[in-house]
Amino acid sequence: MTNQANSVSISSTSLDGLTQPTIRAYFEALNAGNFQATANLFAPEGQLLPPFEAPIVGRDAIFAYLETEARGMTAMPQAEAQEIREPASSDEIGIDVAGKVQTALFIVNVRWQFLLNFQSEILSVKIKLLASLQDLLNLKR
Repeated sequence: MTNQANSVSISSTSLDGLTQPTIRAYFEALNAGNFQATANLFAPEGQLLPPFEAPIVGRDAIFAYLETEARGMTAMPQAEAQEIREPASSDEIGIDVAGKVQTALFIVNVRWQFLLNFQSEILSVKIKLLASLQDLLNLKR
């Protein structure tokens, strides 16, 4: 992790390997600051599970949360680091994507754990920080 937030920028080619259309659309909308489009990718009862916070449930709540918390953030998924995982239900698709999130103050390694239904709606996205305790302490405001 680095504190040089301006040293990394996302390019459209970093999304090229993301072949699942909903996940690709999630990152495109999020990085464009189109939080309504991002929220609309979720199922009506979908959940956003940010680190250290209670689940954000439903499209309206997800939109409001992203409007407040995601402004100025850039998600930088590493398409080559995506993997399909076995979901709890056969009616679901689990896909994990590793990458980084850039803010004005820092860059942090993350893993997005997507759970999709067969209509390709997002049931949940769990965002896990991949940082050491010392790294997290250094992010303190």
